[in-house]
Amino acid sequence: MEILWVLMALVMLGFVLLQLSRRRRGAVGLVEPGHPDAADPANYGFAREEELDVRMPGPDQDLLDVLDLVQRTQDYRGAQQLLAGTEAAGERRWQRVQAFAGAASLELRQRPGGVGETPGGQWLRVWRAEAPKDAGGAAVHAEFLVQQAWRTATPGTDEFRIIMEEAKTACGEAALLAPGDPIPYLVELSVARGLGYSREEFEQLWLKILDRAPHHMGAHLAALQYWCEKWHGSRELAYSFAEAAAARAPRGSLLAAMPLFAVFEHLPEVNLVSGFYQSEVVTKAVHGALHAVHSARPDDPMQAHVRHLLVFFLVRGERWAEAMNQLTVIDGHVGALPWTLSADPAAEFAVYRALAVAGYEANGGSPATLPH
Repeated sequence: MEILWVLMALVMLGFVLLQLSRRRRGAVGLVEPGHPDAADPANYGFAREEELDVRMPGPDQDLLDVLDLVQRTQDYRGAQQLLAGTEAAGERRWQRVQAFAGAASLELRQRPGGVGETPGGQWLRVWRAEAPKDAGGAAVHAEFLVQQAWRTATPGTDEFRIIMEEAKTACGEAALLAPGDPIPYLVELSVARGLGYSREEFEQLWLKILDRAPHHMGAHLAALQYWCEKWHGSRELAYSFAEAAAARAPRGSLLAAMPLFAVFEHLPEVNLVSGFYQSEVVTKAVHGALHAVHSARPDDPMQAHVRHLLVFFLVRGERWAEAMNQLTVIDGHVGALPWTLSADPAAEFAVYRALAVAGYEANGGSPATLPH
């Protein structure tokens, strides 16, 4: 009898594998470059994989120019001037603070310093020493400490807690230098997640952000992490937070895309449900995100974040033409979810892009039919 059960299981497994191997109409698969059936993303004017910029989700030439200048000269003043001229409550300033902190953190990782050697990121230390009252430098320093904690220590260890406590103190100092600036509190959202703030403590922090920037997309994305099941909340709490944000989003706000991020954060590790990416919950979240990017300002720097995540879901849902429409807007930059979760963001993005191109062409699409 046991042998019979084993045989039946093998037959069922073979059937499943057979179904997976069949190519139904419109389905696609990846083939080696140069294969006669290979779809070429270059035909659509897309950047080569090695040209993809992994530093940012979308273009910000002013930031790139200043980053290059600061890292080349080790003079912080360009960064100081750029932040001083960037709207305090805007999304772009938050992205720039993260970028400067990340650059200093990566420099230190590459050049930790030693006897007679200057450590990387020295320009940030000089910035804080020479301009201790500068709010921009204080915010970058606080974010630098947060990134150092996540990069160099393990959550829950004494080392991690020590760095995070230092970051918390730095957030407080930055907040005192600019009382109306939401950025120090945005940085503290990551501290709250790392140190495990109680829900009451977190809510108090969140109210400070809402008082200063109630519709800040970056703040909502950072806060969502706290409410996720993998941290200090649950699927239900995360969905509730995201849906509430979408419901109160003003016209033209990207907050309408928040449910899609909540869905992404709670994707099953192994998805055995056929058509999951065409399910009602995913479809509803995708439609909300599509509406958000279509109604948002063209220059909203958070658009790229939403569009990158849309590519992931649209490709998984085999909505090839819609995925291609997003790719024409964001191609060239891959510094966003979900690609940044990969050890090689550019390669991960390139796989999804190739799938989108192949699916688009398998269903009659071509470079001539793709609107730009």
